Amino acid sequence: MLAYVTLGSNNKEKALAFYDAVLGEMGAKRFFANDRLQFYGVGPGQPMIAIGDPWDKNAATVGNGVMPALAVDSRDMVDKVYKKAMEMGAPSEGEPGERMPTFYGAYFRDPDGNKICVCKLG
Repeated sequence: MLAYVTLGSNNKEKALAFYDAVLGEMGAKRFFANDRLQFYGVGPGQPMIAIGDPWDKNAATVGNGVMPALAVDSRDMVDKVYKKAMEMGAPSEGEPGERMPTFYGAYFRDPDGNKICVCKLG
């Protein structure tokens, strides 16, 4: 159902360096861009994340309650992505762990303060 989610940035170069490294751990790469947004994904027809300047040209702000969750195939990958985010200076919002029997996840914030979850479902 999800096509893409956009996260605003006030320092696009710093944000793109962060997402190159963190999403790269998941096999995601830069797909395409326009003057405002850089899209990342793992393959054609798969959900994407876009990083860039807000459409209204105002400062990017963090949404209260907004949190993209990125699904991965293993608990090891959750750990790996979280570790890379920490190496890139991300603040932790919750170390990797089992939150319920069918959900293993970790939480961190990107350089602009957007909260991100990486998780293994099932």
